[in-house]
Amino acid sequence: MNHLVQLRRRGYDRTAFAILVVAVYMFPVYWMVTTSVKAPADIFATPPQIVPSQPTLDSYREAVIDNPAVLRSIRNSAIIGVGTTLLTLVLATPAAYALARLRPRGSGLVTLLLLIGQLLPAVVVAGPLFVLFSRIDLINSFQAMIIADGTVTVPFAVIVLRPFLLAVPRELEAAALVDGSTRFGAFFRIVLPLIRPGLVTVAALTFLLAWGDFIFALSLNLNEKIAPITVVMNSFVGQYGTEWGRMMAVATTVAIPIVAIFVALQRFIVGGLTTGATKE
Repeated sequence: MNHLVQLRRRGYDRTAFAILVVAVYMFPVYWMVTTSVKAPADIFATPPQIVPSQPTLDSYREAVIDNPAVLRSIRNSAIIGVGTTLLTLVLATPAAYALARLRPRGSGLVTLLLLIGQLLPAVVVAGPLFVLFSRIDLINSFQAMIIADGTVTVPFAVIVLRPFLLAVPRELEAAALVDGSTRFGAFFRIVLPLIRPGLVTVAALTFLLAWGDFIFALSLNLNEKIAPITVVMNSFVGQYGTEWGRMMAVATTVAIPIVAIFVALQRFIVGGLTTGATKE
């Protein structure tokens, strides 16, 4: 009993519980990776093979390396992700600055509408966007998918960036204005460098949302040449079964850039989310 009390005091019980939770959440990722290196017969083995007996990279060679459609779709997803990220930063940063600093009449209502907009599922927005883009000939284009993703990411970015801008002391901008700078110059040279963690956080999460979008990519595009990877992955689900090995190989390949981005920017993202959540 005394030994258990000592373990609890040292926090080992909470550490063990945290490890268990992480293991539960990471097991699907592990299963995805192991399935991608299994032979077709081993995927459906009974009982399931937790550890592949004879790992093979055939699924990667067949589904990724020797598959021009998948390589092209990965490039398309990168174009959509980067385009959406740039559009979101260009539109959301000045909008968040206006809500935080200028506080125009009705700014509270605008913030509320942005929050409500986050509650709408993408499938609800896809229908009106399809009608609108059809009338202006934007269907089957990168622009349509980038703008559609922006309808989700821009409100999110404004909400995240606003607390960062509120945390920047007004005296710094006032000093820049006294020294002869314009408001835009103070915003560009003083404010933006100070909210860099917020910008990095928004950019990373925006790219993630655009990279994994499926609803807009499926409803606003019928051209296979500009289809993103999420739509192409759906082609592995056939009438007579699913090619699990190839699908998991593509899924693992698609997950690598996201993991790399979040590992490289982990310090900014964690700090950005906590700062934006506590400062108002």
